[in-house]
This record gives sequence, C-alpha cells and structure tokens, in this order.
Amino acid sequence: GQFAGNSTVVFFLTWFPTYLVTERHMAWLKIGFFAILPFLGASAGVLFGGWVSDLLLRRTGNVNLSRKLPIITGLLLSACIVVALYVQSDTAVIAVLSLAFFGQGMGGLGWSIIPDIAPKRLMGLTGGIFNFTANIAGIVTPIVIGAIVSLTGSFYWGLMFIGAVAILGAASYIFILGDIKRIELPDDHNVARKAA
Repeated sequence: GQFAGNSTVVFFLTWFPTYLVTERHMAWLKIGFFAILPFLGASAGVLFGGWVSDLLLRRTGNVNLSRKLPIITGLLLSACIVVALYVQSDTAVIAVLSLAFFGQGMGGLGWSIIPDIAPKRLMGLTGGIFNFTANIAGIVTPIVIGAIVSLTGSFYWGLMFIGAVAILGAASYIFILGDIKRIELPDDHNVARKAA
C-alpha cells in the first residue's frame, strides 16, 4: 500500500512536467501555473484524510474504519489518473491529475497505522520497513515509466501503470493488512512482566 501511494508521488515529482510537454503539448510557461495545482490538491488531501480519519474515530471508535477508509478511498482516487488519457482539454487534464494527487494525499495517512500495529519493541524497525517500501517506489516508478515512454513513445501505459499500482495498493489495505491492532510478539509479555 505504501509503495502504491508513493508511486503516485514519484510520478508527479519526476515525469509530470515531461508528460504535460510531450503528451499534452503544453508550453513550458503554461506548465508553471498548471504544475502547482496537483500539488495543492495533494496538500489538501493530506489535511482532509487526517481530518476524516479523526472524525470517524471520534464518531465510531473503530480504528479499522477510521484509518483504512480514507487510505483506500485515496488510493482509489489516485487510480483515476488514467482518466487523464481520455479527456481533451488542458483544464480537464489538470483537474483529473489534481484529483488523483488529492487522493494520494489522503493515502499519506498510512503512517498513522504504524503506531497502531507495530510491536512495542520494534516501532522503529516497523517504520523503517514502511518507509523502505515507499522509497523502493522512488527507484522503480521512474525507471518503469521511463522504459514505457522510451519503448512506446507515449505515456499511455505509464499512467495505466500508476493507476494499476494504486488499485493494488487499495487491495493490499483491504485484503493483506487485516485488522488494525498491535502485533504482539512472544517476548512482549515477558518484557512487560520484567519491567513491572
């Protein structure tokens, strides 16, 4: 899930301006204004995702719902990046890309799950693994999109890749993560007893 969310970020950090110039034929001066809008969308998504998560937690007391729903919704919104392939106007493209990046911002809430699930003695390691998967996306995504664009001369399959990864990320939060609860290691009870 974290790999998926970060793949969207990496696309915007590495290939987004090139996509606008080569695929959408926008002038560099026009890109300067348009390029900030998806990033504003991502910023709003981060704040909105956190607000919704806290609101759901207060109203329901359900950690699974309050953490997973905004993240899954955000990843599914990120997958709408493929709609940019089918709209004509520059304004519509930027609106779609801004919505996709807004969704990615909501997915940034994934870090709130770490303290909920990590074994008490392995909080740092758990966060490190979580961040490691995000950074693997920073390596893989630009290479995959670059190879796709190089082989096909188009961003079509590159955007499809980002959309597919986002859907896989949502599926991982639904089917792989399971209930959000602290992972207890066999030694945790002994350590707690010795500390008492």
